[in-house]
Amino acid sequence: MASASQSHYQKAQRNTPGHKIKARGSAHNMAGRFAKSLSFYEPDGLDSPVDALPTQVHFEQAKSILTKNNSPDVPFNYSVNPYRGCEHGCSYCFARPTHSYLDLSPGLDFESQLFVKQNAPQLLVKALANPNYRCEPFALGANTDCYQPIEKTYQITRRILEICLAFRQPVAIITKGALIDRDMDLLHQLNQHGLLTVAISVTTLDHGLKAIMEPRAASVQSRLSTIKALAERGIPVTVLMAPIIPKINDQEMESILKTVAPLGVKNAGYVMLRLPHELTELFSDWLQQHFPLKAQAVLNQMMDLHQGELYRSGFGVRQTGSGQYAQLIQQRFQLACGKLGINGERKLPANKEAFAVPQDLQPLLQPLPWQSSSNQSFSDQQLSLF
Repeated sequence: MASASQSHYQKAQRNTPGHKIKARGSAHNMAGRFAKSLSFYEPDGLDSPVDALPTQVHFEQAKSILTKNNSPDVPFNYSVNPYRGCEHGCSYCFARPTHSYLDLSPGLDFESQLFVKQNAPQLLVKALANPNYRCEPFALGANTDCYQPIEKTYQITRRILEICLAFRQPVAIITKGALIDRDMDLLHQLNQHGLLTVAISVTTLDHGLKAIMEPRAASVQSRLSTIKALAERGIPVTVLMAPIIPKINDQEMESILKTVAPLGVKNAGYVMLRLPHELTELFSDWLQQHFPLKAQAVLNQMMDLHQGELYRSGFGVRQTGSGQYAQLIQQRFQLACGKLGINGERKLPANKEAFAVPQDLQPLLQPLPWQSSSNQSFSDQQLSLF
């Protein structure tokens, strides 16, 4: 596995804060908080600007796939994440600091060094088939987007949905990826059994802002089209304004809600910008690149939300902040939802009674199209499940 002490990604290593990279949300490959050594670049005046940075995909055998959380701030107790890292490259992503556990940077590495949990479907089958498992909805894509671009090739998310359908396991999808349209057949079947909700993240209607804030995520129009398609099929769809960033997109709250309401949205939610760990520095750098005249005002507003700090991680405040500005955002959200007939709460699929372990699990354990059926380690892993 690559580490922060190695000189991998030569182009990324050459980059310094404030230098923009095409189609990337971060221009900074800062070391993670657990890095044991650092490497620095001393410019000699001969280097050309970094125009692009290729994505590299790695494979891992995960130890588990159902992640438990004890947070009262989210409506689910379990989540499933097929990938680590996210090519969408959202500048604000709260999951960026998790790449530090891999001894990789939460900056460019997070969006260019991606990890496929190739045994995720088998682990999920094993977890759901466990006699001690008690059915409850889990979130799919809560940490990194389950419909990020590499899903087109690796299809882990689609197989997970097939497993959920076979077990009648309720699932709540969270995404901003247009690739979800590919799986409308499975989504329709899951919804027929009351096993599905979908939350689509819409942070802005401004195409220019989207391009620098979420460089490789689906376009604004694609997300609106997906919302409409889901609603037309009767699939419960929530719009998430996550995150709301002071002085960057907070003024769009009412216009976003007004735009999505006629598309069939019945539920909505929002989350204030979160800046845990290394994200404080990364996002500050992003502000200086793109909004230098607003940068300090944005950070000052964040400190107002968190009692003089840029972030507090405590339950009850990390997603909303506190104080006058937090109250104003909440009031505006509730007022706009009320006028448009939108429920200002996220909901999970409620049908748990239909859950049952299929008699034949082998079809769910078969290799995916990109996995060689002759791969001995993969075959051995399947056989050791039960």
